[in-house]
Amino acid sequence: MLQKREKVLLLRTFQGRTLRIVREHYLRPSVPCNSPLCPQPATCRNDGKLLSGDVTHYMIPDWKVVQDYLEILEFPELKGIIFMQTACQAVQHQRGRRQYNKLRNLLKDARHDCILFANEFQQYCYLPRERGESMEKWQTRNIYNAAVWYYHHCQDRMPIIMVTDDEEGIQQYGSETEGVFVISFKSQRERENESQESHRKEYPEHLPLEVLEAGIKSGRYIQGILNVNKHRAQIEAFVRLQGASSKDSGLVSDILIHGMKARNRSIHGDLVVVELLPKNEWKGRTAALCENDSDDKATGESPSEPMPTGRVVGILQKNWRDYVVTFPSKEEVQSQGKNAQKILVTPWDYRIPKIRISTQQAEALQDFRVVVRIDSWESTSMYPNGHFVRVLGRIGDLEGEIATILVENTISVAPFSEAQMCEMPVNTPENPWKVSPEQERERRDLRKTHLVFSIDPKGCEDVDDTLSVKTLKNGNLELGVHIADVTHFVAPNSYIDIEAKTRATTYYLADRRYDMLPSILSADLCSLLGGVDRYAVSVMWELDKTSYEIKDVWYGRTIIRSAYKLFYEAAQELLDGNFNIVDDIPEFRDLDERSRQAKLEELVWAIGKLTDIARHVRAQRDLCGALELEGVEVRVQLDEKKNIRDLIPKQPLEVHETVAECMILANHWVAKKIWESFPHQALLRQHPPPHQEFFSELRECAKAKGFFIDTRSNKTLADSLDNANDPNDPIVNRLLRSMATQAMSNALYFSTGSCAEEEFHHYGLALDKYTHFTSPIRRYADIIVHRLLMAAISKDKKMEIKENLFSNKDLEELCRHINNRNRAAQHSQKQSTELFQCMYFKDKDQEAEERSISDGVIYSIRTNGVLVFIPRFGIKGAAYLKNKDGLVISCGPDSRSEWKPGSLQRFQNKITSTTTGGKSVTFHLFDHVTVRISVQASRCHSDTIRLEIMSNKPYMIPDTELFHQSSLLLKSDLVKEVTRSVEEAQLAQEVQVNIIQEDYQKYCQTKGRSLYILLEEIRDLALLDVSNSHGI
Repeated sequence: MLQKREKVLLLRTFQGRTLRIVREHYLRPSVPCNSPLCPQPATCRNDGKLLSGDVTHYMIPDWKVVQDYLEILEFPELKGIIFMQTACQAVQHQRGRRQYNKLRNLLKDARHDCILFANEFQQYCYLPRERGESMEKWQTRNIYNAAVWYYHHCQDRMPIIMVTDDEEGIQQYGSETEGVFVISFKSQRERENESQESHRKEYPEHLPLEVLEAGIKSGRYIQGILNVNKHRAQIEAFVRLQGASSKDSGLVSDILIHGMKARNRSIHGDLVVVELLPKNEWKGRTAALCENDSDDKATGESPSEPMPTGRVVGILQKNWRDYVVTFPSKEEVQSQGKNAQKILVTPWDYRIPKIRISTQQAEALQDFRVVVRIDSWESTSMYPNGHFVRVLGRIGDLEGEIATILVENTISVAPFSEAQMCEMPVNTPENPWKVSPEQERERRDLRKTHLVFSIDPKGCEDVDDTLSVKTLKNGNLELGVHIADVTHFVAPNSYIDIEAKTRATTYYLADRRYDMLPSILSADLCSLLGGVDRYAVSVMWELDKTSYEIKDVWYGRTIIRSAYKLFYEAAQELLDGNFNIVDDIPEFRDLDERSRQAKLEELVWAIGKLTDIARHVRAQRDLCGALELEGVEVRVQLDEKKNIRDLIPKQPLEVHETVAECMILANHWVAKKIWESFPHQALLRQHPPPHQEFFSELRECAKAKGFFIDTRSNKTLADSLDNANDPNDPIVNRLLRSMATQAMSNALYFSTGSCAEEEFHHYGLALDKYTHFTSPIRRYADIIVHRLLMAAISKDKKMEIKENLFSNKDLEELCRHINNRNRAAQHSQKQSTELFQCMYFKDKDQEAEERSISDGVIYSIRTNGVLVFIPRFGIKGAAYLKNKDGLVISCGPDSRSEWKPGSLQRFQNKITSTTTGGKSVTFHLFDHVTVRISVQASRCHSDTIRLEIMSNKPYMIPDTELFHQSSLLLKSDLVKEVTRSVEEAQLAQEVQVNIIQEDYQKYCQTKGRSLYILLEEIRDLALLDVSNSHGI
């Protein structure tokens, strides 16, 4: 029977007044406890997520702990957590929607062992607030009373630990009930640290939340994400304006945060609140090149013109995560002082400050990469306090360094769980998968009516797109794009769906990949392989037979059987009329001559017609200003011992563009369809126009070569880049296109209900609406789009919509998550490539000297050096013209460089080095110079490529290599070379096989030759830093 009570709420209005609200409050004798120890599960109705049965105790955090330490409570290692309704409501009312949504998502996530207990609706748990009792004391008392009830409800079989920051509560309740322990959330270690810290404040206190919110609303304060400059981590950080702040403040640039004091204990990635300094205190960013570990402090260089500068006054949301650190060497430990248990460890990421941890294992761990977490950062401490989590591996070991990259990008690579794999279909020789009769009735069957085929990189496993083209009875053409129907096998809110949503993408590293979906789907039942029946989602257009104008479009689920699994080179040979390649296509091998000729003619016609259509579609986009930003690939020849022998330039093939245009067309039409059906909750992809000031370096560089780059629109930019060709040096145009891409904004997923239609535009592709539909095997965004398309089709047929669609609010939150994971994927790919580049150039074999000298092109001038691009290896880096000793570069009569006393003078498009003896040498933009590539080793951070100018003349390539002067080392073959060296070193050291296998199982899901082909598939631009690249 329900008991009626009244509950008084005091709410603050937007005008600042306090509003008293009285609500009816009903208590029940039983509410779901969600414990496997429940003696009456039927009464409690435990039909949701249950706590784990293998924990030693349950943990109940107090309201203040939930508010202040939610980031720690999110760690999956913490199990058996019971969040009381009282604590959750405290977060909702006192921490705002963002923090409350994080808590809700944590409770909904099936992978986290935590539940919500509605203690305020349980008649034996709820305690009314007493007269004069503060809200904080009542919340603690209510939660403790619920903890006691829960302990007795589980028949005293599971100890309960309530964690709180309330010292009085610990004194009052600590020994009141046997089996219910009340302890402080702060560990003994933290209390020791606090007691030994100087009571002198190192940083100002953060302002209260209500003051920050009022200041943001009034315009006094500005909120944004803190981005630390990794090259000047001690002195330079920037706050990127967010939301209303960017519109209301009138600022067009980021805000500079100069120095650690102004940063006020905020860490890279935190959502901070900033107060602008007076204009006479504004500073500028420094234009000099610098090295991460040495030049962070005084460089003696004049900064650029002042920009808005501020200081952090509060943190709205911390972005704390796991950090990979290195312990100091034995000598450094001794220099840190007598108390050797307190160690300052150095994070792998330059942007993170040193972290103080307590350990007695510092000496044993000094040669390892170690994971730590930050616990707190008090205003009286120079450094944050943290604790040790686990060891990753030895410094310099390949698997340890790969694990470091994964942790730093918060990439989880745990194998798919048993529960997830149980949801997967079966396809074995004993029990082969077949098309079901029900699906045959519901789907359009294309197996006998359409010539369907795929064009992919050689050896590709996960074929998620196929194409078809045929002539209709009325003479028009039908173009079809058929995409793997992943959503048939991945049900909304299933275990595998939750896991795919969390991963959001397949992560491609230089030597491996981590799949978003299990291989039974990605490489088998959702891979549109040749000669087997597969489910697909198709978009088919009727085109005019001559103009290729689109007359009609059809969307729907289909059954296909791909006739050919072609690789790009074979398709191009057929397009060019070279039919000798037929012997390399498996589907033609067992045919008689007559059948072979007939099928060959059919296939060649289809490829040719697809190419004609793609040219037409591309021309239409070009008229609207589509940008062409392409890289260069090479084929690497290996000798019998797998050593790199030759680098042969590989020209981009037209069939690459044919396939890409068909995919872009499908993405565009699906975007229009789902937006028309669900205008406020469709997932699209936008590419905002870049800020014009970001093009200034591009314009200046082009001007140095006599070119004018018009950046007023994507059309004028595309035309200008097409015209900016130096007939004597093709590298110039590639570098200009690279600069144009780096100036652009990121392409992002968004919910259509969150912005105006005019903001939907995709700048790079010159399309009004665009989404991702064609790769659901490796992108979760495509899975959402497939579900939206199926719902749109159901809506058109006036059928019940079976798909669970996200609201605009939930979809926007999901888009933020996917965008974040995409950035992590880009960063991890870039970092792993740099790792292999360094390992390649570190190799001390006989070829080391020969491979380290190369031709470089200057593409940017700085006050103390130049930035150089090396076409052969696709490497960009800094080359100093002034060293740490103050000496400048000088070139003798033979053009060889040496260091001498002197000075540098920088101009807009050149820099001159003059020695005290009066000799000078000038380096201009786009000059070719001879560069030595070396590796700068670092114990605490990743190794980096170091460039040194050897001569102010182009590198004279030996005659035997003349053919390869513009070639670029393909990442995949660089990986093979480095992997071979690593394996040989492991064999020389007699490393046990089982250890290697254990590491492989821990960190790898897919590894092998197919990876390199997958890297070809995603073809990132060779000239670009991945950190600045923008996926279309």
